[in-house]
This record gives sequence, structure tokens and C-alpha cells, in this order.
Amino acid sequence: MSVDRLAGSGTAGADTEPARRRGAQRRRTGRRPGTGAGAPGGTAPGQAGEAPAGPEPNVTLLSQEAGPGTPVPAAADAHPAEATPTEAAPATDAAVAEAAPATTEPATTEPAATGATTSGAAATTKAAAEPAASITAATPEAAPAQAAPASDGVPPASADAGLFARYTRDYVSGHDGQQIMILHAGCATAGGDLGVGALREAGADIAVSLIDDDQPVTRAALGLDQGLAGCVNGDLRTVPLPPRSCDIVLCALLLQRIKHAELVLDRLVAAIKPGGLLLLRFSDRDSGGGFLDRVMPVVARGAVWRKRRPGRPGPYPAVYERLSSARGVQAYALMRELVIAERQALGGLAGGLAEPRGFLAAQKLVAGLSRGRLTAAHEELLYVLRKPEDRFARIL
Repeated sequence: MSVDRLAGSGTAGADTEPARRRGAQRRRTGRRPGTGAGAPGGTAPGQAGEAPAGPEPNVTLLSQEAGPGTPVPAAADAHPAEATPTEAAPATDAAVAEAAPATTEPATTEPAATGATTSGAAATTKAAAEPAASITAATPEAAPAQAAPASDGVPPASADAGLFARYTRDYVSGHDGQQIMILHAGCATAGGDLGVGALREAGADIAVSLIDDDQPVTRAALGLDQGLAGCVNGDLRTVPLPPRSCDIVLCALLLQRIKHAELVLDRLVAAIKPGGLLLLRFSDRDSGGGFLDRVMPVVARGAVWRKRRPGRPGPYPAVYERLSSARGVQAYALMRELVIAERQALGGLAGGLAEPRGFLAAQKLVAGLSRGRLTAAHEELLYVLRKPEDRFARIL
């Protein structure tokens, strides 16, 4: 193209002026110049102009159909009532966790900030509904205390249990499931039941037999005590006693009040099974108290008896053969091959017996005047003797 033809089209300023007029007309009328009502893309007279472009269709769908787990646009204006609760802060101290009540009520929460998700709210509600007691149950204190194992079906001996009751309990414990035969010789003065009542309540099978002499004071004592109604009284040298029929024989305060004490004791020992026990209690004739019991008048002896056994018939005759002494019992055990398991002293300086006023002082005086032949250290002696199962058990 030549320069002349370019020049014939007009100057550059002349060419741009019509374009500016056409743009102004479009802004006023909303259509291109030269287009009518029926022209394509045109607008009818009185009709509103072309509306500005709206939001993208996909944005509109997201804002209207937002479901669970869909983020809400930041520009959305959330109402406080529709806000989701935030997760409660966990307890950082074990003491706080233990103090939390065991309840299923959800924790009180505040409205969530903008941008909280529905899935986060569901997880928070589940965490708040869990009982706080599950944390406490995991601690060692929540575990139940372990029960102490039962010993052997026999209740433990109390702290004030007597010597004889303790050995009886041990013997019954060592023969669990067997019937235990106990013989009370001299039952009118035996006193106590060796803890048999508690052992029976624990399930022990125990049978008790009662025998005593036939003195008038003994018959009076048996008539006052209904618990002694089944006692067999008579001559203890001839009372039927099957050999090796008893596990335990109790002979309490009998030796010092009967004659032929050694013969009677032989029959009692013969009635004990091998491995059984002989429980002896007697007044020592070599003590100051035993000496006074032999020489005091009946009135003085009665005062001592009533002090120690109020309401019981007595006193019994004071025989005191040689067997009724510490030296006599030790010699007897050696000759009959019995094992002395334990010995205990009562009365006198050892205490344990009710002493009338001035009676202990009289024992000391007698012991001093005897120049050592009598003692005030004790008045009564308790022996636990065991019959060995093997005659050579004492040597081995």
C-alpha cells in the first residue's frame, strides 16, 4: 500500500474521534450504534439494560448445598446458635482426672469461631460423652483389695488365748478333716473349753467326754452346771477308758485333790493316741501356796477358794501326793517317755491368780522360813506333754 492511500484515510486524530462517540453512545443506550430493537444482542426500548455478571455457578452450589464436613466460606456470616462446640481441654494433672465425676453429661462449651468444621464438632461431642470414671478406674487405687488367704479353716488364736487353747488349736489344724476326741478329766475344776466352740464354728469335728471323781463336793458342782450334765463320775481308777481313744486329755486341778494320782494318770496317758497331748494343771506341793493349802484351816481355805472361784462349791480336799509337783511330773514324763512341750507358772510372784489380801505375803514368808525347800515364785504349774508316735522319738 502506498503512502497516498494511507493519507487519504484521514489523520490519526480524525480516525479516533468517531470511536469515542460510538463508545459514549454504547454507555448511554447499552447497545451498539446502528442496532435496533430486533437486532441481535440488542435491548427493547424501556427494557433494562444487560445485568452485570453474577457469581460463578459452582460457588453458588457450594454455598447452598454445604453438607457435613464441607468448609463454610470465610465470608459466610455464622449465627451463634448454629456454631459448633469446641473440644474441652484435657486434664493435665492426675489429681484433676481422679476428681472428675463419673457422668455422661457433655462438658459445657463456647460457640466455635469462624471456620470450625462439623466433623470436628462430632468428635468433640463423643469425647465429652465418655465417662471420666474410666480414667479413675485405671489407677491402682481403683483396683479391689486382694483378700487375705484363709489359713486352714481354723480361726486364728486371739492374743489372750491360753496355753492349752493354743496347743489345742494347733493340733486340730494339723488333723484337718479328722474327728478329734477330747477328754476332760476332773471337769468340775477344769474351767474353759479349750476354744472348742470357736473350732466347731470353723468346721472342726470335735467330740468331748467328761469324767470326774465321786466326792460330795464334786457332785454338788456337777449339779450346778448344766454344761456338765453328761459327766461320768466315779472312781477314776476304774472308769472305762478305751486305750488310744483320745487325741487330747485335759487334767486340770485334779492331781492335788485325789488319791492314787499316779495310777489315775497312767490310765489317762494310756487313753491318748500316739502323737496326742496331755494338758496338766495342778497346784505345786513344793510351793508356798501349796504348803498353805495343806496346813490352813478350812475357813481360811474357803476364803481363798471363794476369791478365786466365786459361786463354785469348794474347797476340795488337799491331798497333794508326790506327783503333784514339778519334780514329780518331770520324773513321771521321763519314766513314761512323754515329751514336755511347754511349761507355764501361775500364782505367787508369777501372777495370774486372784490373791486374797496378805496371801502372797504369807507365801513369801513360808518360802523364806523353808530355806529354799519351798518357793514363792509360783503356786500352780501348767504342762503340755506330748505322747510320741515312736517310742524312740525322744532319743532321735
